[in-house]
Amino acid sequence: MRNKIILILAPVIVLFLIIKGLSFSPELVSFSGPTMGTTYTVKFYTVDNDVRVQSLKDDVDNVLLRINKLMSTYDPSSDLSLFNKMPSGSKQEISSEFAHVVDKALLISVMSDGYYDVTVGPLANLWGFGPAKGRDEPPTDIEIDRAKQKVGYKNLSLSGNVLSKVNDIYVDLSSIAKGYGVDAIANELDKNGIESYLIEVGGEIRTKGKKENGEPWKIAIESPAGGHNVAQLIIDVNNLAIATSGDYRNYFEKNGVRYSHIINPKTGRPITHKLVSVTIIDKTAVMADGMATAITVLGPEKGLEFAEKHGIAAYLMIKKDFGYEERVSSAFEPYLKNSIE
Repeated sequence: MRNKIILILAPVIVLFLIIKGLSFSPELVSFSGPTMGTTYTVKFYTVDNDVRVQSLKDDVDNVLLRINKLMSTYDPSSDLSLFNKMPSGSKQEISSEFAHVVDKALLISVMSDGYYDVTVGPLANLWGFGPAKGRDEPPTDIEIDRAKQKVGYKNLSLSGNVLSKVNDIYVDLSSIAKGYGVDAIANELDKNGIESYLIEVGGEIRTKGKKENGEPWKIAIESPAGGHNVAQLIIDVNNLAIATSGDYRNYFEKNGVRYSHIINPKTGRPITHKLVSVTIIDKTAVMADGMATAITVLGPEKGLEFAEKHGIAAYLMIKKDFGYEERVSSAFEPYLKNSIE
């Protein structure tokens, strides 16, 4: 009887050993969804089944919901909205995530001497680019001056996890929160042992590892003339983040004048220079996102000087009478070597 049992089990054991010894090629899978008034997409390689993919999507959705609940100006009950409603002289203890993003926004505000200002919210709202209903005509000079009195990053301070205001200011993290969302998703994928991925939230991107064939992830920088359907440049980005800021999507027109959603805190008005697109490569998406906005506000000359001064990898597109002119910082030039135009 014992011999018969061995004969019956032996084929099963052999089959198990064969299956265990097989090496399955990782499969590229993806999932996406809505977030922060836009969409996100995650692509990664895995040998696991669909159950893990769905579980990972649930984790990513929860991460993005948490960030939105912390930093959205469109949610009146978010931590940021509650802080903005507080009177002058108020203090609020905030989460470490919230503090991290505010810290980076304040850093960029200081570095740019206020051309990027984390408290630009009153002006953005006045021009119709905030949570309130949009407008189809510019505000008056009196309205602009009144809003400017509520703008000033020096009236905001962060000590540890305590956020304070010394004036009636309104913090707006929309220029940096998407970038942080990308970084937060990356942290979630890292925790789950994903070694190769591409994350995109509203155009802000971060990659890790390489594709299954050993090639790097290739990122297209879109042309201002062609939008999503035309690539101005295609570059290799490994283990880095890339963010683009442009004035050619979100705007309104009145009497033949186009008013961009990117506001210069110094003037209280939308930018009027010819710099239409800025792409930044950095280690984190939160810094790439904020720096792209800062350089867009600074304009082509000051923006490129700022990038060179701080060693920022920046790619600028400037509108000319006919077509566009490209300008790149020294730190961006190495990415042009393997680019495809």
